[in-house]
Amino acid sequence: MKILNVTMVMILTMLSYAWAQSGKSKTIEQLAAYAGPDREQILLEGAKAEGKVIWYTSLSGGSYETIVDVFRKKYPDIEIEVYRAGSTDLSQKILAEAQANRNIADAIESTPPILMLLREKRLIRPYTTPVLKKYPEGARIKADGDQVFWVTDREAFIGFGYNTKLIPPAAVPKNFDDLLRPELKGKMAFSIESTGDQVIGTMLKFKGKEYVNKFKSQGVKLFKLSGSALRDLIISGEMASSPTIFQDHALVKIEQGAPLGWVPMDVVPTNAGGSALFAKAPHPHAALLLIDFIIGADGQGILEKFKYGVAWKDYPFKRYYTERNMSSAQYQTALKDWHKIVRTLGRQ
Repeated sequence: MKILNVTMVMILTMLSYAWAQSGKSKTIEQLAAYAGPDREQILLEGAKAEGKVIWYTSLSGGSYETIVDVFRKKYPDIEIEVYRAGSTDLSQKILAEAQANRNIADAIESTPPILMLLREKRLIRPYTTPVLKKYPEGARIKADGDQVFWVTDREAFIGFGYNTKLIPPAAVPKNFDDLLRPELKGKMAFSIESTGDQVIGTMLKFKGKEYVNKFKSQGVKLFKLSGSALRDLIISGEMASSPTIFQDHALVKIEQGAPLGWVPMDVVPTNAGGSALFAKAPHPHAALLLIDFIIGADGQGILEKFKYGVAWKDYPFKRYYTERNMSSAQYQTALKDWHKIVRTLGRQ
């Protein structure tokens, strides 16, 4: 028995070594599906030979810059080139490159609507990694077997932000029904960007049309502003509150001493971000190494530092992903319908 065990160890070692030596010649399908104990070694050696990775992302500000800096320090032999843009510009660039048959990018980190579109266009491919074990089933966008098209690596929660000098503690809502309180009438701003559309979609899903009609009577003022700009409007006191404020935007200013509070409603619209592998990645070893970095301890620590939520943690509220169980076309139609309703909520 002892001789048999030693023999098996030797065979496994030799197979692992052979895989590592031939890893560079493996197809991208085989590489994406490999989850053996020497996976990181194989990816690293292949990535060194490839020399670089090209990453597309819609992450903003210091978060993606810090990911790049830390990745470079951990893997100094691998250059990381980044193209950062909003999801709309990013999708247009990718589709134009695909139409021209130009395979430029290796990996992408962006929001589900663009990832859904890329999956439907077969521009991303399934992959697996041992890191997936940390993530709940709901965070894994499943492909065949144990592979995923992407995994949710960051979350941004939309809730009620308010000026603590203008909204007393007793008036702070705890759920959607509380937004109908008379003391909040005329004191709420509402984004007419996609954030507001998602909030309306959530209200319709969980509270219905009658609730939305009642919410219209609250004298909401509409603003075509980014999330951070609307937050700053509340801090300045120009508006008292809004149910379309991101938690991560709020926490940054709260830590700086701003007169700002943030609370979740009973259901929280959640913007997710995910990491995916391009179907024809020119540098597949480096691409998978970067994905593992982002969804692993290093990347998740960075994203938490920048106040993002993470899919593998529990939070004291119900998260709702407005795009789930829809195709990209269905979701775009839903957003347009929700946006029409947002426009009827109040005045600009």
